[in-house]
Amino acid sequence: MIYLDNAATTYPKPQSVRRALANASMTAANPGRSGHRMSFAASEQIYRCRVKAAELFGAGSPENVCFTLNCTYAANAVIKGMLSSGDHVVISDMEHNAVVRPLHALSKQGVSYTVVTTSEDDEKTLSAFRDALRTNTKLVICTHVSNVWGIKLPVERIAAMCSQYGIPIMIDAAQSAGVFKINAQESGFDFVCMPGHKGLYGPMGTGLLIARRPELLSTTIEGGTGSASLSPEQPDFPPDKFESGTPNYPGIIGLSSGLDFVKSTTPARILAHEAQLTSMLYDRLAKNSRVTLYTPRPEKGRSGGVLSFNVGSYNSEKVAAYLNEKHGIAVRAGLHCAPLAHKHFGTLETGAVRVSPSYFTTQNEILSLARAIDRM
Repeated sequence: MIYLDNAATTYPKPQSVRRALANASMTAANPGRSGHRMSFAASEQIYRCRVKAAELFGAGSPENVCFTLNCTYAANAVIKGMLSSGDHVVISDMEHNAVVRPLHALSKQGVSYTVVTTSEDDEKTLSAFRDALRTNTKLVICTHVSNVWGIKLPVERIAAMCSQYGIPIMIDAAQSAGVFKINAQESGFDFVCMPGHKGLYGPMGTGLLIARRPELLSTTIEGGTGSASLSPEQPDFPPDKFESGTPNYPGIIGLSSGLDFVKSTTPARILAHEAQLTSMLYDRLAKNSRVTLYTPRPEKGRSGGVLSFNVGSYNSEKVAAYLNEKHGIAVRAGLHCAPLAHKHFGTLETGAVRVSPSYFTTQNEILSLARAIDRM
């Protein structure tokens, strides 16, 4: 199998992550819930992961790193923990359903939102965000890199604009964490949501919420935290405020090893490798008259490791099935849980074939894909 669906989850995971998961599953005790050595050791390991994430993403403090089930849970924690009736939100037209669906649900309770049309011209995108602001705008949400088209949005400039107007901003880093440099403090990101199982090379069932301003959020889940147990009130300090119940200890330990891999490899090297592969594939597909490419040629620093296209009049699902059944190549087709992004490029009816390499993808695998498409 040639695996090119890393935007869904990275595969393979580094050997170090696999070993960490195996070891954690055999030595786990409930962290922060008991006074014995095994529990203390588990708590220490989780804290070390917080420290690594805080340093890598500029969280300001390890306590501002909150563990979640995935990026979607992190996004919901911000959206539902911050908004109430009468509030307004501005989002981009590249957002995933992890953002759109909770906002749609809240729209039934009096929350409104405006979808901004993005552009290849960063100035136009920034202007569109500014024009969409209202006096009751309480939050701006922007994906860092489109999970369909690999387009990198000017989130740092949008954050600077939000700071001028005193409006918090949430960044969806599902496709950028571990690939692009992210520093919440330096860039003024109030909240950054990310999965642990994609560009951070950790296991599924892990995610991070970098909450630089946790005081802005109410809780969406309350329960046992191992702290302030006498009080019926949820603790008001992070990360306990946002982490009720037993944590995914093996997953967090695997994620901790994934963070080590990203730090030692460096996001810059990971991005350079993925950019080289997507550019090579773009150039190869551009020679095929039956292939439709929707975006400009990927450029390092302006595009993530994602490239989507269509072949002739084929539905994207048929292309993906052909690649899987005839050539053992795994890609993803359809709408990728991001209908707004497909509406932007006119692919709501057909969907698109998405290719997403990882640090472990080789040039030969990309060429095998291109040759398979040529033979359709």
